Amino acid sequence: MHIHFIAIGGAAMHSLAIALQQKGYTVTGSDDEIFDPARAQLLKAGLLPLRSGWFPDKIFRSTGAVVLGMHARKDNPELLRAQELGIRVYSYPEFLYRETKGKTRVVIAGSHGKTTITAMVMHVLKHTGFLFDYMAGSRLEGFDNMVRLETQNKIAVFEGDEYLSSCMDPRPKFHLYQPHIALISGIAWDHINVFPTHEAYVNQFRIFIENMPPQGCVVYCQEDPLLESLVETGNPHILKLPYTTPEYRIGEDATLLISGERQYAMQVFGRHNMQNIMGAKLLCNQLGVKDEDFFRAVATFRGAGKRLQLMGQKSKTAVFLDFAHSPSKVEATVKAVREQYPGRKLVACLELHTFSSLNRKFLGHYNHTLDPADKAAVFFDPQTILHKKLKMLSVEDVQKAFKKEDLQVFNKKDDLESFLEATDWENSILLLMSSGNFSGIDFKIFAERILLKIS
Repeated sequence: MHIHFIAIGGAAMHSLAIALQQKGYTVTGSDDEIFDPARAQLLKAGLLPLRSGWFPDKIFRSTGAVVLGMHARKDNPELLRAQELGIRVYSYPEFLYRETKGKTRVVIAGSHGKTTITAMVMHVLKHTGFLFDYMAGSRLEGFDNMVRLETQNKIAVFEGDEYLSSCMDPRPKFHLYQPHIALISGIAWDHINVFPTHEAYVNQFRIFIENMPPQGCVVYCQEDPLLESLVETGNPHILKLPYTTPEYRIGEDATLLISGERQYAMQVFGRHNMQNIMGAKLLCNQLGVKDEDFFRAVATFRGAGKRLQLMGQKSKTAVFLDFAHSPSKVEATVKAVREQYPGRKLVACLELHTFSSLNRKFLGHYNHTLDPADKAAVFFDPQTILHKKLKMLSVEDVQKAFKKEDLQVFNKKDDLESFLEATDWENSILLLMSSGNFSGIDFKIFAERILLKIS
């Protein structure tokens, strides 16, 4: 079967295209811009389009299906051609469901932590000998591609994003997977461009729970009162398994998670990650993984890409990169680093990059999220605000919203870099947080420059 991808360069789209090619489909695709790592991955697979742009002649009457990415608009020439020919158009979550209809589907959802928990579950399943399909939102150690689809596998593990499926389908992605086993890590309002009220956002999780099939199972964080209420008052036909943060202690070289009389040294740290581990454990239990096997496997887990990712360290100085961008994620990440390194100076640097974070009405949700840091800086690029067609922010707007004394706010990349370059990095931690790239900063090179200053 021939499958054509419109906007093949997307993070999940290019991975799905590669997975389908590996499964035996004939795959083609188009896009008007493709960046690394997608570009390199598609080139390696022989799927990189020869030219940028949209080419309706790539779609034939014999084309079996078209997969439509979020990047494409309703007037896309290839989409119009597919509609003219009567070819079935899928969003990528729809197509994932189609390919896994006969399997036990596992979906990890939540406003924060879903990528990390998905990565933990995949890591444990692989280490304990399970064969499974998957779709993850980040590059993971030990996995060549972010999507895998194999006919013989009986389990499919998906990260459940609550954002919209495509320009033709306004349903949240995680509504389309119809999971038999689900995990919800927590609920904190986000994506205000598509969910303009808190209730509209929360309602997506309510629908997710209500649509689970009878005899399904939902694992959920009991420490989130809103989530607990949704689960306990919702769908009466499913098994409901709560989890909480386990007992743990911080050692010199690692965080030790305590389970009964045993202690397990973890390679990830922070209260939120310990909480994530317990959710992943309950979910893996439902798939047949025993506790002892789970803890042995998860103790070797080193994290997902851009989730408290260590970019470099020297002596008692280290640089971490995290995807944190929403208020709840920023707060949890800063607290985790502060707790793990109480004797070191913590410099937290956040980029406002998403629609929500750059919206003046939402900005106040960030108040006090950077308070645990000894020094803090916030960066935003005015060009990003213009691109998103939002009202321009001022430095004063940001300073007022965060309510942190001595907060440094920058709207020019060079000024931010000069500030960081001038900082004394002895016995310090630099925490960089963004869903973007600080307007083009190479994080690895920047970390190396900072560490060169350490004697």
